[in-house]
Amino acid sequence: MSDFKNKNVLITGAASGIGRIMAKLAAKEGARVILWDISDSQLQALHREIEAEGGKAFSYLCDVSVKETVFQTAEQVKKEAGPVDILVNNAGVVVGKMFSEYTPEEIEKTVNVNLMALFWTVKAFLPGMLESDKGHIVTIASAGGIIGVSKLSVYSATKFAAFGFDESLRMEFKKAKQDIKTTVVCPFFIDTGMFKGVKTRVPFLLPILKPNYAANKIIKAIKKNKRRVWMPALVYTVPLLRIFPVAFFDAAASFLGVNSAMDPFVGRKEEK
Repeated sequence: MSDFKNKNVLITGAASGIGRIMAKLAAKEGARVILWDISDSQLQALHREIEAEGGKAFSYLCDVSVKETVFQTAEQVKKEAGPVDILVNNAGVVVGKMFSEYTPEEIEKTVNVNLMALFWTVKAFLPGMLESDKGHIVTIASAGGIIGVSKLSVYSATKFAAFGFDESLRMEFKKAKQDIKTTVVCPFFIDTGMFKGVKTRVPFLLPILKPNYAANKIIKAIKKNKRRVWMPALVYTVPLLRIFPVAFFDAAASFLGVNSAMDPFVGRKEEK
């Protein structure tokens, strides 16, 4: 068990959605929260709110899809806030359409925000963690990172990769006997607006998750050094279903409404 008191906690995509809630929760736990986002107005509003409630915050306008911007902003963080103890890679975007309808620009943006940004932020802050032999890297992936979903081809591809990245990092730290923790988070759809319009066929088994519930669960998992957080509980059955023939796996996903969930998707063009 660890705590947030006096820890530097950096959250990407911090100004809205579960990023915003996690930032406020971490600040209440005594952390110095380092907020990264591309929305300056929302970022500054959150910064002011945290400090008005007695917390400590540093805020940086940062487009995590741009490698150079990530590295430059990381240097600012190190100079002004100090080493990062807990890195929460939360920023993400989604395009809900059939792959044949994607534009090349939509593909590149999704890959850059959801995947490449993970590499750049970890590359920027891992040396400090290795030097101190402590730290925690949190990857907000998705249930769409362990099961492919219709109309989420590129999103799912990035989240599958995020899941693999977390797993490889965990193995590397373990092999090298380094005391750096990792946590991967794979939630079903969260009601933040990012997936506005999505539906679930079986809400008692696969509910659309409430943002406060998801954020609290993640923060508690970080404190407990949990390696993975999948929600709801039914998500844990996905690996088990893969032992069956593909036709059975696909039929189960369709029966649960997984492949029709995105049909009424509306979403937002810009979302963290």
